[in-house]
Amino acid sequence: MILAIDTSTPECRMSLLDGDKAVNKNWLAERRLALELLEQIETFLNENNLAFQDLTGLIVFRGPGSFTGLRIGITVLNTLADSLSIPIVGEVGDDWQRAGIERIKNEQTDKIVLPEYGSPPHITKPTK
Repeated sequence: MILAIDTSTPECRMSLLDGDKAVNKNWLAERRLALELLEQIETFLNENNLAFQDLTGLIVFRGPGSFTGLRIGITVLNTLADSLSIPIVGEVGDDWQRAGIERIKNEQTDKIVLPEYGSPPHITKPTK
């Protein structure tokens, strides 16, 4: 079972993908993403009679999108991939889930996914 997550917008989207079957869940995470993401993943897995150990791969949308949302989602999935010893791929674009599935089927992994913000960060200069 492959878990795919997009945290680039205030509405977080998750999918469980198995062959041609997909189960989807969306929730309005907004500023609670860091507090709720792991719990939402665990609940989603439990609702589908699965555990973290049943996951065989992870796909994460890497951007562009919310700077903080992307960082949180990608960090959580990178950590899960490492702790579960399963492949992780990061993808962009409208067809990100399909592209991720193909890469996992071809035994590809990014090992660590980095975000794609879409533009350079706007860093303010210190006032002093």
